Order: sequence, then C-alpha cells, then structure tokens
Amino acid sequence: MNGIKYPWENPPDFGNMLEIASGVHWLRLPLPMKLDHVNIYVLDDGDGWTLVDTGMKTRKVEAMWDALLMGPLKGKPVKRVVATHHHPDHIGFHGWFFDKYGSEYVSSGVAYYMGRMLTLDIQEGYTDGQIEFYRRAGMHADLLETRKLERPFNFADIVYPVPIGFSRISEGDTIEMGGRTWDIRIDNGHAPHHATFWSRDDNLVLTGDQIIPSISSNIGVYPTEPDANPLGEWMYSCSRLQEFATDDLLALPGHKLPFTGIPLRLKQLIDNHSGALERLRQALKTPKTAGEVMFAIFKRDLGNGEYGLGLVEALAHCNYLWHEGEASRILDSDGVYRFEITNP
Repeated sequence: MNGIKYPWENPPDFGNMLEIASGVHWLRLPLPMKLDHVNIYVLDDGDGWTLVDTGMKTRKVEAMWDALLMGPLKGKPVKRVVATHHHPDHIGFHGWFFDKYGSEYVSSGVAYYMGRMLTLDIQEGYTDGQIEFYRRAGMHADLLETRKLERPFNFADIVYPVPIGFSRISEGDTIEMGGRTWDIRIDNGHAPHHATFWSRDDNLVLTGDQIIPSISSNIGVYPTEPDANPLGEWMYSCSRLQEFATDDLLALPGHKLPFTGIPLRLKQLIDNHSGALERLRQALKTPKTAGEVMFAIFKRDLGNGEYGLGLVEALAHCNYLWHEGEASRILDSDGVYRFEITNP
C-alpha cells in the first residue's frame, strides 16, 4: 500500500479552471465558512459540458459562473449538472443551470429528493421537536437557549430551488462523461446515496466527499432521523470501496487536492473512527451524553463555530455503539440521553 501523493501542489485560483486530464477540468469555488472551498469538475462532452457539482449559492459564485460561461465555457452549452450528493455546497447552482440553460439534472434518487425537500422546508424558527433532539443529545444549556431564538439554517438560503424532474443514477449504472465511461457507486454515511464515479478508460475517480484527503467528512445524526447509524454506514462504505481501490487511481475529491493513494486513505478513514470509538468506549464506562464525550472523540475542545457539527458527529459515534449492542441508552429525568458501555 503506497503513500498518499498530490500531483498538484496548489489548486487553481477561485473561479479558474485547470485541465488535469484530457477533457477533465478542475474548478475551485469559494465557500463562506472555515472550509473555504469546494472542488467542481467540468467535463468536455464534445457538444457540451457536464458539471459534477456546482458550488454554494452566493453572489460571488454566481459572478464566477457568469464569467466562466462568457469565457472558457463559451460556445458550448452546459448540458448536464451531476450531483455527487445533496449537500448545499455541492448542489447550490444545479437548479440555476436547469432553469437558465435547460441543463439536465442528474442525481441519485435519495440525493435528489433530500435536496428538493430541504429547499422547500423553509423554517423561521426551530420546531419543538428539533429543540428536543438537541436537548436529548446533551447540547450545552446556554447554546440550547440561544438556538430557541435563532432562525435555523435553511437550504433555501444557499441553494437555488431544486426543479421538478431529474435523471436518476443508481448503483451499478454507467454514465458517459468527458469522453469516458464511468462506473457509478452509491454509498452512505456522510450523505445518503452519495455517488462516486470510476472511469473505465483511465485512472480517474470522482470521489466527491466520500473520499477526501487530510480531513474526514462529517458523519452526523440529525433531527430528521435521530436514531440513525450513519457511522455504521460510513465504515461499511469505506470497507466496500477498498475492493475497487488501487494505488494508481487519481482521486478527484470534493475538497482539498487531487491525490493518489486511495487504498491508504480509505484505511485511514476507517482507522480514524475506530480510534475515536475506542476512546468513546473508555469514556462511557460511566453514563454520559453525546455532548459530554466530544473531547474524547475529537481529542480537543471545539469552539462555538464547530460545536454543532461536533455534537451531531459525537451522537453518531454514540448511536453506533448503541446499535452494535455495546452501549445502553437511557433517557434520564432531565430529558437527556445518557449512553453507557454495557460490559466495561
């Protein structure tokens, strides 16, 4: 198993494209958050362009797309927009291309319906059920009180409306893009029915957020499915993708830099969570909430900006041990779930 290598030391500037293989261009767009970018891949289909992901809806990114359409992409239509998964930094402009240019919307079924549902679900305040979810997870009392007064995050704020009508891709399908035939694999954990694309004609793999270098994708439990086990799904997906991974494959990820060494990276992703679970087992020798085990899982204190994602990931680890039968889950008199290892 070889190490991880980065053929390009630096990404293209925001809004610029870099051709990394014949007919395959790497585009980087900005995000207004700590992870300040997302990678987009622009594939030349001869008579038009296919975009794999489109970035988050902001005025800055829209101006970049306008410049690209008047510049490097001029002369050929954007025929398709392909979603790796439903998260807003990846599908923010899919509806914009569909409405403005008639681009075909390509997605796994679950990713399409999740994106459409979430953009239609506009909330001005948290529901009682959502507040109850965060209370049961053990959110700090002061943050919970603040959350009661906040306007929730809404997909509709940063995603153009997802249209009625799409083309479904499924596990085992193939798709023609950029003069290549790609095998489609559908996995879970970071997002339900996340698609990756494995070229039959050369060594390229469009990995989205399923396999990214140097950082681990967030694995979270949310109010929509409070008893979910996304970490179990993630561990399974990382294990099963090892069957297809070879050292020579060039991963084109949704964030960070393209890299080779997918087998090692998949092992690292599994080992990272295995280590966190072992630390959690030690922490749960006495009953604790998900909010109380965050330091054990992440090995550091999280600031307010990271707390929300950290809490839902801590809950994912607790739910994993609960689903595996390694931990009990008791709702205490304060309305908070406490987890405890059953056979310490």
